[in-house]
Amino acid sequence: MDRTDRAILKALQADGRITTLELAAKVNLSPTATADRVKRLTREGYIEGYHARLSAEKLDLGLLVFVEVKLDRTTPNVFEHFAIAVRRASEVMECHMVAGGFDYLIKARVSDMNAYRAFLSDSLLSLPGVRETHTYAVMEEVKNTDLLPL
Repeated sequence: MDRTDRAILKALQADGRITTLELAAKVNLSPTATADRVKRLTREGYIEGYHARLSAEKLDLGLLVFVEVKLDRTTPNVFEHFAIAVRRASEVMECHMVAGGFDYLIKARVSDMNAYRAFLSDSLLSLPGVRETHTYAVMEEVKNTDLLPL
């Protein structure tokens, strides 16, 4: 991984639809050398894929919530069943096991507070091992990016 590889990754994460010609010009390489590097970076796992960023508001998913989840038991079996169930919940965008005063932090998107209440009662509280939750509804997204600091 050299400076040129990092420049390629930075450009691609900012604009995944950039053409090889445009990318080559940005990193001062030939199009062939640039394409070869992109293939290698993909093969080596630095590039995991490409996606379109969609408007949550236009898709009626304007309410973003973070939920702290405490489990009743912290055993491998409970962790495994909880993880399987969370992966099935389409509202859940991210779920992280954390150290501290609770076990998991969930990021979810729903249309509104009524939809969140339904998600909480029908999905979240019925997940295996859930003892307690604390919810934080987002009032304003100050920064929302998935760009890595390269």
